[in-house]
Amino acid sequence: MQPPSAQEIAATVSASMHRDDRCAALLGIEPVAVAPGSAVMRMTVRKDMANGHAICHGGLIFTLADTAFAHACNSYNVVSVAAGCSIEFLLPAQIGDTLTASAEQRVVRGRSGVFDITVSNQHGETVALFRGKSHRLNEPVVAAAGEAVPDD
Repeated sequence: MQPPSAQEIAATVSASMHRDDRCAALLGIEPVAVAPGSAVMRMTVRKDMANGHAICHGGLIFTLADTAFAHACNSYNVVSVAAGCSIEFLLPAQIGDTLTASAEQRVVRGRSGVFDITVSNQHGETVALFRGKSHRLNEPVVAAAGEAVPDD
């Protein structure tokens, strides 16, 4: 029997994380795609997500980006947590907008990684840019997912 491919590992880990993520479920965050070092998540802005200015609360845009970041940095089946994050809000998200967070690995060396996440609306406009720094804990996310992919 062949060991699972890197793509199969990423898909297994993402499915497990999504199944157990109560916050993502509450916000309606859904996975669109995952691959080793990348992930795409989607969320529709509901009325109960609006702040006092009747636009999407920035913390919820951050949460969407952070969820994509989590799936991307854990995609190698090595538990990875945020060591730091920053976000730049560029456009407001309106009630009814569909937001997509696309996470891409920039570098992983040893226990540290850097990932960039772009949050865009249904018109392809960039709503926010998020950078996440990850720290690996060197334990598997899912025991049955197979061997972790080594560092770059």
